Amino acid sequence: MELNSHDVRALNDKLALRHDIDAYYAESNFAIRWIEAARLRWIAATANVQPGERVLEVGCGGGHILKMFPQAELTGVDVSGRMLEKSRRNLSGFRVNLLQGELEEVRLPAESFDVIVCSEVLEHVVDPDEMLRSMRRLLRPTGRAIITIPNDHLIESLKRTIVQTGLSHLPMFRRISWGGDEFHLHRWTLAEASELISREFAIHRCVAIPSRFLSIRRGFQCHGK
Repeated sequence: MELNSHDVRALNDKLALRHDIDAYYAESNFAIRWIEAARLRWIAATANVQPGERVLEVGCGGGHILKMFPQAELTGVDVSGRMLEKSRRNLSGFRVNLLQGELEEVRLPAESFDVIVCSEVLEHVVDPDEMLRSMRRLLRPTGRAIITIPNDHLIESLKRTIVQTGLSHLPMFRRISWGGDEFHLHRWTLAEASELISREFAIHRCVAIPSRFLSIRRGFQCHGK
């Protein structure tokens, strides 16, 4: 089924309603909070945002990533009005511009950002190639792009194992579907994700998050070509 922009907004509003992003970060079981904390630490360290730099987050959700950069001039873009409501609350007092719509719709000026973050977003996008092209257009020549994607094949395998072994009845596994995996429009292997991203960016480094022994997320440190 082909989705239009209205469908995508409705789908992401449904995701925001079904999976409270604030509760996800604060109330998930220990394993999820450990994984997501590792993702945020890696993003913050890799972005290395300096005072006064301009930072764009594509698919800013509840603003939890932008909140790590109070020293910067922040811009967040998201298709979901519900998510942006959470961002406005979480980023109160920050120098931030929050915009609703697809990245190519909000008409940001070319080469205007030092850092662009796109974390756990591409898999929700109808046309990830178009989003990556827009990101490259917006990144300054000396800028850096930070991209993360979920390792859905591993995640789905772990979830099947948890269900098949009966561990899903334990309190720590009762919300194994929490996070919105069912809303993913794409699932990539590492090779496929690398090929997708490298069409628009030079990949400086690819890391496994939270560790190389448990690659739940994959992080790409990129530069413009």
